Amino acid sequence: MDIEELRTFVEVADAGGVTAAARRLGVAKSIVSRRLARLEADLGIQLLARTTRGAALTEAGAIFRDHAARVCTEIDIARETILPAGELRGRLRIAAPLSFGPTHFAPVLAKLAQRHPQLQIQTSYTDRFVDLIAEGFDCAIRVGHLTDSTLLARRVGTTTATYVASPAYIAQHGAPETPEEFVTHEVVMQGTETWMAIDGDRIVPLKPQGRFKADNAVALVAAALEGIGLAGIPTELITEHLATGALVPVMPRYPPPDLGIYVIRPPGQHPARKIRVLTEMLVDCFGHSAVAG
Repeated sequence: MDIEELRTFVEVADAGGVTAAARRLGVAKSIVSRRLARLEADLGIQLLARTTRGAALTEAGAIFRDHAARVCTEIDIARETILPAGELRGRLRIAAPLSFGPTHFAPVLAKLAQRHPQLQIQTSYTDRFVDLIAEGFDCAIRVGHLTDSTLLARRVGTTTATYVASPAYIAQHGAPETPEEFVTHEVVMQGTETWMAIDGDRIVPLKPQGRFKADNAVALVAAALEGIGLAGIPTELITEHLATGALVPVMPRYPPPDLGIYVIRPPGQHPARKIRVLTEMLVDCFGHSAVAG
């Protein structure tokens, strides 16, 4: 029995199958299967029941999973403790937004990899809301307004957003001047989210409606450019369109609040040092107005 067998078993248990675990670990399915077979042979007991849908924990497997996870965590902490100062190793799985991540966060992650050649960095770029625990991520970088959660968050910076519309939309429907007018307009949006506007020293919630929805901000920019509706977009994604006049700010007296940039991680007393190092690098890059979250 070795630590990789334990770690592989925990990944299969949490992912619900060999294929998903292999994807998380970045290895072939055959390697995962061999590790599981060796572990079960060493223990002399079946930990997983293979099904057509994946793998389910046996009663013994459910008990052993928690012990195996604690052992893996303790080994990781021990490795970090004895490593030379500043050196990182192991794997870091990160979820980052597709709309913002490749342009703004990827350079920071590349620099982290360059500084720490023993560290394996696996990043998933998606605007989908990722379940860190269920999908096996160490942390996520998120942009926006956080909802209540059991996850732990550190604010590493801020960025601005702007409410905009195309000149064609304004010519046909007019431009809203107040929050009350805003919610009567068609918008392009991610789902059923609540938007916000600053009115003096208070925040006004907005419940807009729209027929065009997408989980990617770049797709929403395209829809706004076509005049489908108003949009609330991170300003850095539309700087060129604002400069050319292809998009025009609306409701400037009631702007949206700044968007926070956060590192999110599952609950635990001691964040892994690799997460702490990544967090501090993001603070250095984006934290001119960052505060602890």
